Amino acid sequence: MLKTVLALMVVGLLVYTAGTVPAYADSKAEKEVRFGEKVREAVRRVGTGEATRVEVRLRDKTTLKGYISEAGDNSFVVVDANGTSHAVPYPQVKKVTGNNLSTSAQIAIGVAIVAAIFTLVVLAGGN
Repeated sequence: MLKTVLALMVVGLLVYTAGTVPAYADSKAEKEVRFGEKVREAVRRVGTGEATRVEVRLRDKTTLKGYISEAGDNSFVVVDANGTSHAVPYPQVKKVTGNNLSTSAQIAIGVAIVAAIFTLVVLAGGN
C-alpha cells in the first residue's frame, strides 16, 4: 500500500512538472521597445497640430507642454508656448496626456449647444 501511494505521488509530481511552462522575463531593452510602441500609439491617437494640446512627462522628470507638430517613426516634436520645438524620442517618454476632440465630438457638442439655446428661447417666449 505504501509503495502504491509513493508511486502515485511520484507520477503526480512528474505530471505536474511536465505540464509547467518556464516563464522568461523580458530584458529591459524589450520592455522599452514595447513601451515605446505604446507611446507611439498614444501620440498617434492624440494627433498633431496646434489645436491639439499635450503634456509629455519624460523619464528624467521634466515636463513638456504644448502641441505635437510632427510625429515620426523614432521621435516626435513638441512645440511649447514660446514656440520652442523639442524633439522627443519615444523611449524617453514616461507619460503622454492630451486632449483632442474628434470631428464628430465637436459636431455633437455644437448640436447640443444649439438645442439648449433653442429650448431656452422657446421656454422664454412661451411665457
